[in-house]
Amino acid sequence: MLRMPIKERPDWEARADEFGFKFHSMYGERYWDERAYYQFSLQQIEEGIEAPTEEIHQMCLAVVDKVVSDEQLMRRFCIPERHWDFLRNSWLNGDPSLYSRIDLAYSGKGHAKLYENNADTPTSVYETGFWQWLWLKDNVDAGILPRKADQFNSLQEKLVNRFKDLQFLTPDRELHFASCKDTEEDRGTVQYLEDCAQAAGIDTHFVYIEDIGRDKHGNFSDLKDQVISWMFKLYPWEFMLEEEFGDYLGKNNIRWIEPPWKSIISNKALLPMLWKMYPNHPNLLPTFFEDELHLAGNSDSMVKKPLFSREGSNISIVRNASEIAASSGPYGAEGFIYQATYMLPRFGEHYTLIGSWLVDDQAAGISVREDSGPITQDMSRYLPHIIL
Repeated sequence: MLRMPIKERPDWEARADEFGFKFHSMYGERYWDERAYYQFSLQQIEEGIEAPTEEIHQMCLAVVDKVVSDEQLMRRFCIPERHWDFLRNSWLNGDPSLYSRIDLAYSGKGHAKLYENNADTPTSVYETGFWQWLWLKDNVDAGILPRKADQFNSLQEKLVNRFKDLQFLTPDRELHFASCKDTEEDRGTVQYLEDCAQAAGIDTHFVYIEDIGRDKHGNFSDLKDQVISWMFKLYPWEFMLEEEFGDYLGKNNIRWIEPPWKSIISNKALLPMLWKMYPNHPNLLPTFFEDELHLAGNSDSMVKKPLFSREGSNISIVRNASEIAASSGPYGAEGFIYQATYMLPRFGEHYTLIGSWLVDDQAAGISVREDSGPITQDMSRYLPHIIL
């Protein structure tokens, strides 16, 4: 695994505008960065990332199966009791999922280590499935990268095929897409997924989360008073379960992408549960609930993570009871878990994280993020990759 410098495409910003990539830079800083790329061997991809990704995913599903049938564990995961049946039925009914992204620390050597599972609202899907593939094609066509250069990236193809499957499983329903207002990144992500759904032949509509209402029967509806019967929402389940409209969840005829049971494996409580169920697994890090820290032994360095957290917020690295790195944010009220410190690999001055995507239980590609600090956050740079 190598970090390789490369010249930027001279027209890349114009190309980004052409293809609707409006959030390549945010707040005056680069988000997309093509001044370098990461190079993997095929063996590193197949054995170091692809196979472990699918195995970890199956382990996560086993956690869901255990948690939904155990009231004590539902409390551990801070699932509101009034929604237990809603989540449990979603799992027992086999409500289908579209995609997930698990975050891995991997240097190209040894075992990749699971940091967390972004199973509910994973972002960077556009950059992964389309934009970095276009970067590869442009550079191969220009003779800058060799013809044999490839990419671990079947994400877009798998998304389109999965939408076809979901349409078969959810017949006679039009699909609404939703995200919050005032976030260009989320809007771009949802637009890309809507394009994939349309490519699969699905009729789609868009509505902002803030504009969703309900009719007198308790059905959710859009601004045109059209009842929403099938929805992809880039909005966390833990928010929805606590909001006023949450009382209508499970009481109306609506199918969800992602399904409600995803709220269990997008929760950081997943991590100590995995360690309990699969102790000493080579792709897992020792992880503990706050009241079980005595099980961690004499570890002098732990990473403290909120049960609910987004984009690297409220994470701290604690060494000998002192914080050596921390990120700010609004999370932590529900409690924390503690994960054994396993630092991201460094390439020069850059800490590098691998996001490994799944569609329909199959590994589908990777995203590579890097930062000058050890905690990957919202504005951590996205770099393309190749297989050579």
